[in-house]
Amino acid sequence: MTHSSPKLPSSEIMAVLAKDPIITAIVSQGRPLQSSRSEDLYFKLLGSIVSQQLSTKVAATIFRRFTELYPESYPHPHLVLETPDEILRSAGLSFQKIGYIRNVAAFAQDGNLEHATIDAMEDEELIRHLTQIKGVGRWTVEMLLMFALERPDVFPVDDLGIQNAMKRHYSLEETGKPLRLRMQEIAEYWRPYRTIASKYLWQSLDNMPK
Repeated sequence: MTHSSPKLPSSEIMAVLAKDPIITAIVSQGRPLQSSRSEDLYFKLLGSIVSQQLSTKVAATIFRRFTELYPESYPHPHLVLETPDEILRSAGLSFQKIGYIRNVAAFAQDGNLEHATIDAMEDEELIRHLTQIKGVGRWTVEMLLMFALERPDVFPVDDLGIQNAMKRHYSLEETGKPLRLRMQEIAEYWRPYRTIASKYLWQSLDNMPK
């Protein structure tokens, strides 16, 4: 895993965002972003499945128990597929999540999560590729694109934190589909750096996904 030192956006990024004075102010007042890049998408996907509908703390505990079932705390796909349900249940996983975790392991074992394969795909192509896995939805893949892969131009319009931040900062009163359309309209000004703008919106609510 590589980590670059945290830094505020470059002058090139700020020049693009300058078309929107509201996001420019949010970024200018924000803290430098930490790198969260990881080439191990398989491991990140497992973590995403475990954390679904759980608090960060509970999810971290269950994920630790799950990984500790395996040598060097790494759940290689073939080992996950061989682990009996009752052992996975003992880590705190529901039967539904056990099914989803096995789906991810089988997908990885078939060579579908190789770094070179993933890297060559455009964002929407990669979303289609990974949402083939039962239990992995669009939002989960968007989070992987934004954090593990650090793709620069992802806009997670369905994310509740982004919706709340934009409602607050842009005084949006719409709900449902009209809200999402208005958000996408505003976010057009941030291309090709919608990921960076989104991370600062989360930060403005102290609501950054893990």
